[in-house]
Amino acid sequence: MGIHRLNHAVLYVRDIRRSVAFYQDVLGFRVIPMTPDGFGGAAFLQAPDSSNDHDLGLFEIGAAAGASGAGRSTVGLYHLAWEVETLADLENLMVALANAGALVGSSDHGTTKSLYGRDPDGLEFEIAWIIPADLLDDEARAARKSIRPLDLGREKARYGEHTRGGVGISIPAAR
Repeated sequence: MGIHRLNHAVLYVRDIRRSVAFYQDVLGFRVIPMTPDGFGGAAFLQAPDSSNDHDLGLFEIGAAAGASGAGRSTVGLYHLAWEVETLADLENLMVALANAGALVGSSDHGTTKSLYGRDPDGLEFEIAWIIPADLLDDEARAARKSIRPLDLGREKARYGEHTRGGVGISIPAAR
């Protein structure tokens, strides 16, 4: 039996309240009450439409903690990627991230349409909409070999802003 999916991630943060506020206010996560009584240095959060017990654990290590050197001076995790259901959801999160000063980029990876953001500690994450299998075509598959600027208006016109995306959402068309 193999791995099915990523269930949750745990991040070390400088300020638990600041990080919880960011993930709640910008990305819509909700706090799950599962920390031991009196233990204020941790929080567990669930994404808005998740079926996981929790999707994110946050552990406070204090204001003096240095920035992550992963990818610059040390090995380590580059980013986490969360999936949204529709391009309308992606667009709403683009606005929320921009308003929070946390949007750092966007890309079209062919089969995946992505936003990139940073949390208050500078930890990067991706939010992606994935073309459903029955709408994949040769153009989208070929575009996986390049990274292009994301044209969200074009993608909404092509796939529909409320089309459910994601692996396993639909049955691939015969090739």
